[in-house]
Amino acid sequence: MQGLIIENIANLYKIENKEKNNQEVYEAYARGRFKKDEISPVVGDVVDFEITDNENKKAVINKIESRKVYIKRPKLANITKIIFVVSSKNPKPDLLMLDKQLAFAEFLGIEAIIVLNKTDLDKEKCFKDIKEVYEKIGYKVIETKAKEKEGVEELKSLLMGNINAFAGNSGVGKSTLINAIFNKDITKEGEISKKNKRGKNTTTTVKLYKIQDNTYIADTPGFSTFDISEISYKDLDKYFVEIRENIKDCEFVGCTHIKEENCGVKKALEEGKINQGRYDRFCKIYQELKSREENKKW
Repeated sequence: MQGLIIENIANLYKIENKEKNNQEVYEAYARGRFKKDEISPVVGDVVDFEITDNENKKAVINKIESRKVYIKRPKLANITKIIFVVSSKNPKPDLLMLDKQLAFAEFLGIEAIIVLNKTDLDKEKCFKDIKEVYEKIGYKVIETKAKEKEGVEELKSLLMGNINAFAGNSGVGKSTLINAIFNKDITKEGEISKKNKRGKNTTTTVKLYKIQDNTYIADTPGFSTFDISEISYKDLDKYFVEIRENIKDCEFVGCTHIKEENCGVKKALEEGKINQGRYDRFCKIYQELKSREENKKW
């Protein structure tokens, strides 16, 4: 049978059966051969499994189907959308983190949605400028007031048919948004679950919460603070959409778009086709990645 791994606790996997209308959930261990092959099933994996005890819903995993996407930290497979939540106020918008996250989504090939939350607290309406910048690039940007559930239905409609992950700094309102989508305190349930597992050999606390058929939200602690070290500084320009579009106009192959003359990216910047803030953050991330790579050599 084929199923979707929706939770992993100390290498005991919960699998939602995809071949039955009632979509029963089985507890399963992975075959020993996976350890030999140095691969382990993770939440989000589609797997072939064999039922060993139908009455008690026990099974064993025989095969992991090919992954479309794999994230190392936290271990998660096959997510199809990432929702990046940014607070309009309290805390102030962290656009450097947002640009790192967007670059990572482009690197993984996953669609990104930007949520500007707490818009009611931003009396100067600065979030409107942020929205304009990212919509111009081509990203979908949604304004929300999570506590009042404003914008939640629009966001929910975009999640349908996807395995979705939410990311954002602490305090931006991720938990409030997720609770509003489910119309219940789902994140508190997750906190209690993690508290109960404390002290056990828990390999991961990632879990998929089901909204409806084929639609899930991944509860991913630690996902907000992921680093993008998998991206080489030399390739960063490929993952800034508006920079990538202007690489063809650079005179030199391997142009860094920072110091070179006759740079198509800098020309586009001068012409207002690239936002100055985005360009400045690109340069900062480039230098961070470069320093990290050079330090590794030593």
